[in-house]
Amino acid sequence: MVSVLVNRTTGEVLACRVVRCDTFWRRLRGLMFRAPLPREEVYLFLLERESVLDAAIHMLFVFFPIAVIWLDRGQRVIGMRKALPWRPFYAPPRPAAAFVEGHVSLLSRVREGDQLDIT
Repeated sequence: MVSVLVNRTTGEVLACRVVRCDTFWRRLRGLMFRAPLPREEVYLFLLERESVLDAAIHMLFVFFPIAVIWLDRGQRVIGMRKALPWRPFYAPPRPAAAFVEGHVSLLSRVREGDQLDIT
């Protein structure tokens, strides 16, 4: 089954391929040592609890910039950032329940407070 990421606030389809990072190894690897993401693909990380630390990312061994969008339990955008290669730490502004990593163009199509949905 293919998942789609939709901005419910604007009605725009943000990505037509959602890669769920739902195992330890998928979360550990993330985007390290991968080719740049196409615009239509995002990686979704669902956390076991809302947390700032668990939702923090690094960009070591990621060779291209990405958009990081942090979500609360209700899938509302609570923070977003352009993450640059080889930076050691990016964290959400407050505890997050999930985050999405994708092409940097996502940052121009999402605003803080927007409601996202994975269908």
